[in-house]
Amino acid sequence: PPRNPAEKINSGYKAWEFLLYLFGLGPGLLYGLLPMRYWMNFCKLCAGIRLLYQHKITQKQLQTMHVLLIQFTVEFEILYVHQNPSRLHYMRQYIHNLRHAALEVQRIGPGITSSQWTMEQCIGDLTGEIHQDSNSYANLSERCIKRAQINALKAAIPELDADRDKESWLPRGAVDLGDNYALLRK
Repeated sequence: PPRNPAEKINSGYKAWEFLLYLFGLGPGLLYGLLPMRYWMNFCKLCAGIRLLYQHKITQKQLQTMHVLLIQFTVEFEILYVHQNPSRLHYMRQYIHNLRHAALEVQRIGPGITSSQWTMEQCIGDLTGEIHQDSNSYANLSERCIKRAQINALKAAIPELDADRDKESWLPRGAVDLGDNYALLRK
């Protein structure tokens, strides 16, 4: 189960857990608590963000995501800003940036490939490899150099990569069940 966000807000809380709470569980948990028009607006955001963070996005999904996020930003301005300059601070830059999400997916790929999770995972892996706490920065630096050298060798000589023949769409540890179904590890 996910951790309690109230206890972990200032610790090394993972970004994916916030996304799970906000965009995964949020619509169900907030149904009936928020007034319907606010809940509907929030659901458009959630649906758009869920599409944004998929590993693969079809052209139709990209168009749907674009429409949902545009509708969300327009309705957000109506619901919270009321075209009142004194309330403009509610319309943050990241709300506006959602209007450009579909174009960014076309330019650099799905949000999952350009988000902070890759770096989060790398930092977690590297800190897990540190064995000498007394000189942790030197140890971390050495682990980073070793990782970079291994990645350079795999790029230069692809045959060295043991995972190169695996299905690229499956995450590590997943089992292909056929017919586009996969069993994911916990």
